[in-house]
Amino acid sequence: MKNVVVRNIQRADAAALATFEKLGASTVHEALGRYQLMKPYIRPVWAGASIAGPAVTVLAQPGDNWMLHVAIEQCQPGDIVVLACTADNTDGMIGDLIATSLKARGVKGVVMDAGCRDVAALKEMGFPIWSRAISSKGTVKATLGSVNIPVVCAGVYVEPGDAVVADDDGVVVVPKKYCAEVAEKAQKRFDDEDAKRQKLAAGVLGLDMYNMREPLKKAGLIYVDKPEDV
Repeated sequence: MKNVVVRNIQRADAAALATFEKLGASTVHEALGRYQLMKPYIRPVWAGASIAGPAVTVLAQPGDNWMLHVAIEQCQPGDIVVLACTADNTDGMIGDLIATSLKARGVKGVVMDAGCRDVAALKEMGFPIWSRAISSKGTVKATLGSVNIPVVCAGVYVEPGDAVVADDDGVVVVPKKYCAEVAEKAQKRFDDEDAKRQKLAAGVLGLDMYNMREPLKKAGLIYVDKPEDV
């Protein structure tokens, strides 16, 4: 495999990204047909962040963050770095120094199938990272990888420029070509759920709102008044 850096990539639609960031990972995941959700071991190192942006992808060697430094030069404001490793790894690939450089470049955050460290400093500086692990173990800069090639991160295929949506619920990746369609579906889903939320807050039961009673009866559910009637 060639070790390459692709300088020019097509990034996901900005309007769709704004919608994704507002609505969050769960709604976008449902609107996408429940595809492209990263494995649940990818967790935010600190809670509360919600971001969406185009992916700048990195393929790195385990325990080696050399290509992260290379990737920073290719980042534009609003990007999200997505790092995959050639083999399983939990070493602390990013700490506050690289995060400082990424933030200065305008990067919104990082999603990585590897480890992260300096969590307290990252939280203080407000730079969000979703990682496989938290580990103090450091890394080297010795082996080449690639930047802006397709990668598989936490079970999800990611192409450079795809939309990444990350919050406390997880990380979803929307392929570029579907962004406008998925944004429209996600907004509709959110609006529908908001109307349902108001009904539920007013005391309407989900049993009635979703017309569940007759299907439950047909499925064989029986109500009794006392335990001895069972």
